[in-house]
Amino acid sequence: MKSFKNRVLDTPRGGWVRAGIWCTLYVVFVVWVAWGDPRTEGHDWMSLLWLLMVPVIADAFTTKYIPWSWWRKYKPADKDEPANPQANPLLYTICSWIDAIVFALVAVYFINIYIFQNYQIPSSSLEKTLRVGDFLYVSKMGYGARVPQTPLSMPLVQHTMPEWLGGGKSYFDHPHWDYKRLAGWKTPQKGDIVVFNFPAGDTVCTKVQNPDYYTLCHYRGRHVVNTRKDIFGDIVVRPVDRRENYVKRCVGTPGDSLQIIDNVIYINGEQEPTHEFAQLNYFVRTDGHVLTKSFLDSLGVSRDDRLKIDANIYHYPLTRAMKEQLENNPHVLNIEVESSKYGGSVYPLGHNNWTRDNYGPIYIPRKGDRILITEDNYWLYKRIADAYEFQPIHIGEEYTFKMDYYWMMGDNRHNSADSRYWGFVPEDHIVGQPIFVWLSIEKDKPWGKGHIRWNRLGLHAE
Repeated sequence: MKSFKNRVLDTPRGGWVRAGIWCTLYVVFVVWVAWGDPRTEGHDWMSLLWLLMVPVIADAFTTKYIPWSWWRKYKPADKDEPANPQANPLLYTICSWIDAIVFALVAVYFINIYIFQNYQIPSSSLEKTLRVGDFLYVSKMGYGARVPQTPLSMPLVQHTMPEWLGGGKSYFDHPHWDYKRLAGWKTPQKGDIVVFNFPAGDTVCTKVQNPDYYTLCHYRGRHVVNTRKDIFGDIVVRPVDRRENYVKRCVGTPGDSLQIIDNVIYINGEQEPTHEFAQLNYFVRTDGHVLTKSFLDSLGVSRDDRLKIDANIYHYPLTRAMKEQLENNPHVLNIEVESSKYGGSVYPLGHNNWTRDNYGPIYIPRKGDRILITEDNYWLYKRIADAYEFQPIHIGEEYTFKMDYYWMMGDNRHNSADSRYWGFVPEDHIVGQPIFVWLSIEKDKPWGKGHIRWNRLGLHAE
């Protein structure tokens, strides 16, 4: 066996350079994890013990006491090289593929968790800000990357393996780590578009996932939902980081008082400016003139949103600008906003007379707040105590909140399942912030004829 001195002398300069790069990246990462987020749980200096792995990483590129690349000795000789008596083409090829796949999976795992991830817009809740078919670059670092609570999982799969891989869970329940967020440089602000884990996604019916489990129980009855497996499937429970990813706009932050009056949001008694792309549903009455496909395309009404009620009444979601354009159409007689009766029950389900268009007022809790629980706010905060903070809550007693909470809503106000229906978003559910659109697909148009929305590529998500 070579002595340590000879191993050092035999290491080429490139090996030392690679070792320096990887060791530096590793040290920076460990210190980042140990530092944590002082705004939440503070420092975790015990994590610095992971620095003991630095010599092992350096060894992989330099002295090579641990034979990580043992299989390379079976490489067949190149054309101009002498024959390798140990050559084993099959073993070398298999090991080469395994080495490349493992490296790629590990790299993707860490990048996806700590730096950024891809997110595809699945629904129209943020139309016209973000469109169905938009693919987003979601930064994890701005709000601070969240350490995974279920670390043993398949990269790029949220909770269920693809059918061609057998289906089933894509993660192991154990080990399960407590919530921890690394240091970022900001928290979600009003107006930010935010990706987060769906708070009501802790319990899921495998056959009917929309609407959510609690809404199904409200309308169909908990006993029916839990027992009719032929309709609703099995009932499964998911940890926070394995719940579906949602994307909405943050309209309320910790410490805010929020109220919605006639579809207008008020924060702390002040009217909030309505985003230019915010939409409401309207009934459009014409003189019998048909609103053509080309006209609706130019207006910007998505094909999935076009509903014809009868010969001269249509139903569309419209922004202010779209509504004004329709009002100037000589064939349009009347435009009437959709009544709140179409919106159904809102959070807390069965315990208020609010609607999606007239909601609150409510107080959005801040970490450390102590609030007297009354008959008026008990059901508003019970979900927080039971499902997110796991501590008792009683009428007539003060309750101390352990986390910050946020209020999220879609810009497509009448076509968005948001906080009005399932309540507050805890800080431990925050995933990241979309930065820009890197790809946008228009499913209603063929390739070469607008299938890719080139004008949306690179668009800032705001």
